[in-house]
Amino acid sequence: MYTEEMLESIKKVEATRDERLHTEPRRLSADEKDALLRRWHPDYREDAFAEIKVGPNRGEKAPKQLTHLLHSNSRLYGLNLDLSRIDYDTDVLIIGGGGAGCSAAIEASNAGANVLVVTKLRLGDANTMMAEGGIQAADKPNDSPVQHYLDAYGGGHFAAKPELVKELVSRAPEAIQWLENMGVMFDKEADGTMVTTHGGGTSRKRMHAARDYSGAEIMRVLRDEVQNRGIQVLEFTSAAELIKDTRGQVAGAVLMNMETDDYLVCRAKTVILATGGCGRLHYQHFPTSNHYGATADGLILAYRAGAPLLYQDTIQYHPTGAAFPAQIQGALVTEKVRSLGAQLVNIDGEAYMHPLETRDVAAAGIIRECRGNKKGLTTPLGHAVWLDTPMIEEINGEGTIEARIPAMLRLFLQYGIDMRKVPVPVYPTLHYQNGGVEIDAKCFSKTIDNLLCAGEVTGGVHGRNRLMGNSLLDVIVFGRDAGISAAEKAKSVQIGNMTLNHVTEYAQALQSAGEHTNDVSPMLLPKYARHAREFEWRGFRYA
Repeated sequence: MYTEEMLESIKKVEATRDERLHTEPRRLSADEKDALLRRWHPDYREDAFAEIKVGPNRGEKAPKQLTHLLHSNSRLYGLNLDLSRIDYDTDVLIIGGGGAGCSAAIEASNAGANVLVVTKLRLGDANTMMAEGGIQAADKPNDSPVQHYLDAYGGGHFAAKPELVKELVSRAPEAIQWLENMGVMFDKEADGTMVTTHGGGTSRKRMHAARDYSGAEIMRVLRDEVQNRGIQVLEFTSAAELIKDTRGQVAGAVLMNMETDDYLVCRAKTVILATGGCGRLHYQHFPTSNHYGATADGLILAYRAGAPLLYQDTIQYHPTGAAFPAQIQGALVTEKVRSLGAQLVNIDGEAYMHPLETRDVAAAGIIRECRGNKKGLTTPLGHAVWLDTPMIEEINGEGTIEARIPAMLRLFLQYGIDMRKVPVPVYPTLHYQNGGVEIDAKCFSKTIDNLLCAGEVTGGVHGRNRLMGNSLLDVIVFGRDAGISAAEKAKSVQIGNMTLNHVTEYAQALQSAGEHTNDVSPMLLPKYARHAREFEWRGFRYA
């Protein structure tokens, strides 16, 4: 499967492996990290961003693809919908059926609320399902939520909202127990002690995992719990627009049947956005590890209704996306591979940086090695560096890869690449939406009554960079919080006359700003059939 050039490079990797096994690469200083990020991280490419011309974040920057959607009109603009013809009436409407949405649904149901979940694909089709490495929680004797807080806050460049980080880490041990009590099969020692490992930027081993199927295992249990409780779920149904009432509070949503394109009106006392991330917008033409529906819908819906965004200009590019072969380009090669001992190595077999630097630093380092130092590997698809996976079994013993990261092993084996014997090529992949809708510690929108958000759609939990394992934790902690908060708030909500006036007002603001994209938003699904993607920045053509 590998080219002759790649095979020649592997000989250099093998020749230096023994020395590297006994010499750990040094960690970068804070000043070195800052310089590396400013020069090479995609968030610092000024030409990849555009100014937002309307709405609460007017004058700030966002990725060009997101700005385009923010500058597009609602697909409902100009339509004469009868909002008095109500198809669904509920206490809590949850938009999104991933980890945050299901966690919210379970807790809202526990609180006695009538709950409706809508998801544009199937229940559980979400980035949660695709998460591999694990979930953080400081529940070992040598650890504490305070230490977890320091790691997470520092890893996010001290930009996160402190009250959100405090909620995240304080509720983490309880989240693990909640999941285990529902049936999540975490990895354990023979005596029942949970196995924990390091992640990039962590000072303690606090990563709980279910091999490298962690997200799939968590999503299996959450999905089953939602279904077993009889919570109403509408699959293949998206949210086309939020509905507000004449008091300015959120009062439901206009839903769209993805199979028939019919519009449905849902009245709700509270609405939880749990719509996930943005990976399928392919910012800066990067490949992505995200699921098919990750098109930043929640950001568009909330913003058009008047909710401000926070850190919408910062994105996580996971350093180790599969760079070859084409069938798996961009697929996540979990950080757990590095936590087990695999090193990042250039074409000459040099371990040029510590494998467990934070994700933004590691991604910038790979790009620098390929673009700046000219020591990257050239594959038939573009640039890459090696992830020296055979080191794992040199360090931990034969059979470790199959026992601890079987999904990774099978991912490459299906294309004739045995990561137990040869390294695998990796390059950064668009992975996580660090920024999103600004919320408080109980998940309420900063400015719009009755609107809550949880999971990747929010901003402020992770600052400007997220540590491994804190996303699965985020969807559980804040998904649960959102469900509890929404159910409690619904008890006292009185809905006024429903309206879509904000859609018209937004269209007028766009017109006044001279913005005319001729597209509508939210996107709902990526447009691969109409638009070929060309990854020009990396200097190679991809279709």
